[in-house]
Amino acid sequence: MNQNTPQRRRERIDRGIKVRCQGIYSLMSWREMTYITAPRAALIAGLLALPLVMPGMYWQRVISIVCIYALLAVGFDFLAHFVGLVSLGGAFFVGVGGYLAAILNTAWALPPIATIPAATVIGATLCTLLLLPCLPLRGVYFAIVTLMYPLFLARVIEALDILGGTDGIMGIDGFGGRWTEQYAVIGMLLIVLFAVRRLVNTDIGLVLRGVKDNDQAIRASGMNVTRYKALAVFITAAMGCMSGAFLVHIYMWSGISQFALDFSILPIAATVIGGGGTLAGPVIGCLILVPVSELLRDFGTLRIVFYALILVAFIVFRSEGIMVYAQRKYHQFERWTQV
Repeated sequence: MNQNTPQRRRERIDRGIKVRCQGIYSLMSWREMTYITAPRAALIAGLLALPLVMPGMYWQRVISIVCIYALLAVGFDFLAHFVGLVSLGGAFFVGVGGYLAAILNTAWALPPIATIPAATVIGATLCTLLLLPCLPLRGVYFAIVTLMYPLFLARVIEALDILGGTDGIMGIDGFGGRWTEQYAVIGMLLIVLFAVRRLVNTDIGLVLRGVKDNDQAIRASGMNVTRYKALAVFITAAMGCMSGAFLVHIYMWSGISQFALDFSILPIAATVIGGGGTLAGPVIGCLILVPVSELLRDFGTLRIVFYALILVAFIVFRSEGIMVYAQRKYHQFERWTQV
């Protein structure tokens, strides 16, 4: 071999980046910047392009429902994997947010641009106050309590015939256009996703992880564990109430079906499929499960069998989830470098 021929070897792309920092401001070249930003750009571009490529208004509406479930799934992932509280209260949050948005719109004549943020904040506050006595609980006990709230509220509304009873609240204003609806919910999902990702990497996120791993150490440090748990529940409840507020303006109706257990179970299944602890994984899981659910609608209750088979397959063969597997493979990319 000619001695003047440059020697080359294969090198992991991420090694040099991780030695310095994973922040974009510490990168050395546009290739490294592309390496860091490409997955985020692909997620943003993919979500923004979905309404344009869907074949018809029906499937465009399905994309809106995907984003609503994705907000719930991101909230579940945040609370379970970063705080250690497993919540089955997705339906509770959706119902509270949905009814509040419906009341504000029909009784106070507020437009959706006002009812959605108002229902998000007020609903998250109410849900946090109702769950405040349960915050000392952990594990299955907290999960069972959060599961009881939507069942309780649905039966109270039905028995007392309040808030429209079984007929629900009708005459709710829509978004005024399908493109407004589509990009409002997609834009909000992207904002929430990156805001939560930013939060878990701050000092508050570090404390929340400490609450999950060793709350006694956090308490011994002089910090109020209950206050941090309440903050985490408020953030999760805000995502769920926002989902409910969007839902009632999409369907222009609010009823006790918003307390259905689908809003509690499907986000968990999406997190299992997409990969827990990644935040983006639950979004991918919803992009798979919700369209599959629509495709299997003609099978009636048999679609639960297909759900079960999909979940069993992922738990047995890919328990880490799609996103964790994809991240590992992405960071294993190599390039040729001159020695």
